[in-house]
Amino acid sequence: MIGKFIELIREDVRSVYERDPAARSTLEILLTYPGLQAIWGYRIAHWLWTHRMKLAGRMLSNLMRGLTGVEIHPGAKIGRRFFIDHGMGVVIGETTTIGSDVTLYHGVTLGGVSTEKGKRHPDIGDGVVIGAGAKVLGAIEVGEYSRVGANAVVVKPVPANSVVVGVPGQVVMRSKPHPVSPDLHHEQLPDTIGASLTAVMARMEKMERKLRALEMGQAAVLVNGNGNGNGLSNGELVPHAPEHGMWRGEDFMI
Repeated sequence: MIGKFIELIREDVRSVYERDPAARSTLEILLTYPGLQAIWGYRIAHWLWTHRMKLAGRMLSNLMRGLTGVEIHPGAKIGRRFFIDHGMGVVIGETTTIGSDVTLYHGVTLGGVSTEKGKRHPDIGDGVVIGAGAKVLGAIEVGEYSRVGANAVVVKPVPANSVVVGVPGQVVMRSKPHPVSPDLHHEQLPDTIGASLTAVMARMEKMERKLRALEMGQAAVLVNGNGNGNGLSNGELVPHAPEHGMWRGEDFMI
């Protein structure tokens, strides 16, 4: 067991070098990364849990929670090279399963939505990245190599190679293959609701211009695209669709 545990520690240290550019030395990683320390404590607690020493496992888990701010139930099943970056406020429930090469950020909850015994926590596939503050709730599966955006609330299954954003989580299946390394590009999150609303507003503006031109008999407006831009009578205020991702301040009286 000791030899296997040491090998797991070495893998964990290598994974930190791969995923955190702030890591400068192995000694620094061993001493100052509470996310890793929590995982190592979990490994021992899980061994105790699976060898009929459940109370000892829970006590060790509770001790590590106080020391690191990370709560991992010893009954959870976690794969290799698991990394919790910043390691604070993370909660992982009893029946959670986590694959290999998974990355979690601070404030993540892998929780249940039922008081029934049995499976009630999520299954996280290989290579998944879950952003800060995200919540994955219930006995659902997050498919491999998916990315859950910061503060998303996921309550439905997520197919492999997807991105999840929003509350409740909106799933966008990638049109390109997943990256070889962990997908840490949290800035690349689709605005599903915003994009849909913008498209509807743009179509409505176009229809309003055409309708106004027909009503006034001004065929030139249809040809040249002249007009007041929103097809509404004076005094009516309706926001324009954003241009280049920016809304107009005058539409919101600011």
